[in-house]
Amino acid sequence: MGRTGSASVAAGPTLAVVAREAGVSVPTASKVVNGREDVAPETRRRVTEALDRLGYVRRPRFDTARVSGMVDLVLHSLESSWSGAVLHGVEAAAHDAGLEVVVSAGPNRTRGGRPERGWLDKLTARGSSGVLFNLAELTPSQHAWLDQHRIPYVLIDPVLDPPPGVVSVGAANWHGGVTATEHLLSLGHERIAVVAGSRHTMCSSARIAGYRSALVTAGIRQRPEYVRHAGFDQSAARRRTLELLDLPEPPTAVFVCSDRMALGVYEALAERGLKVPYDLSVVGFDDLPEARWTTPALTTVRQPLSEMAATALRLLVRMMEGDQPESTRTELSTRLVQRASTAPVR
Repeated sequence: MGRTGSASVAAGPTLAVVAREAGVSVPTASKVVNGREDVAPETRRRVTEALDRLGYVRRPRFDTARVSGMVDLVLHSLESSWSGAVLHGVEAAAHDAGLEVVVSAGPNRTRGGRPERGWLDKLTARGSSGVLFNLAELTPSQHAWLDQHRIPYVLIDPVLDPPPGVVSVGAANWHGGVTATEHLLSLGHERIAVVAGSRHTMCSSARIAGYRSALVTAGIRQRPEYVRHAGFDQSAARRRTLELLDLPEPPTAVFVCSDRMALGVYEALAERGLKVPYDLSVVGFDDLPEARWTTPALTTVRQPLSEMAATALRLLVRMMEGDQPESTRTELSTRLVQRASTAPVR
């Protein structure tokens, strides 16, 4: 009787029927069903529409009642103290949640933080239940791939503004820019420059906006020549600082949008025989260990990297269990940490 009951259940369309409907081969249809990335977008669209139209039942990528105990953490790099802080936060939260973490770098970037083609196939093969991307610059097709295969993911400090519905965790960058600039203003500085990151990044744009807002509120004239971009690169920050020092009226203080770039500012000043903070007050952003180790110790805006990472992991766990967060953007507060790199204007 059990065999008869099973036979009475109507069978859905076969993969061959789906392939014929979409005008593709069976192996190509199989690639789409099994989450392979090496399929042209138009072909993937046709197969997906045929699957939906014919009612083909795909095995769920994740069983929310029995999710695997493993998640992926994709870091921009494994060589920076930034990544170390993120990893620390994820590991602590994953331990509390009973999850294991697979860590990869890049992942083998081709441009910026964009994963190379085929990396998502490896993610499927590993069987991870979700992914955390740190400083990643995913392409629209990669976002679509993750959504199509129902892989939960959260962005930690995304480079670009995420597509609608994508969950991300970051810091209050605008407020941090305001706080850094207000600190320099309180010391009597009016000629305040900013060494920013890349022009197109979310965090850099927000920090510059905060810097400008603080100047406007204080009634200080904004000088376009005081805004320089160094792409979060230490060597570029050194060059941009030399350019600032060569201006007819150089700044007396500078807000640097990352601690690593602040080290480049220190190098430029040393090269010119100038001293921090007597010749130039410097405020950084991040509060990495380097900020405490450098001489003089760097005044900086602390963004809670470990807390951001832990928050992202907890949000990912909720999504793996089928719960969608009420808000797609979570921002953690920043605060100024005063050390020895700032002083009243001379």
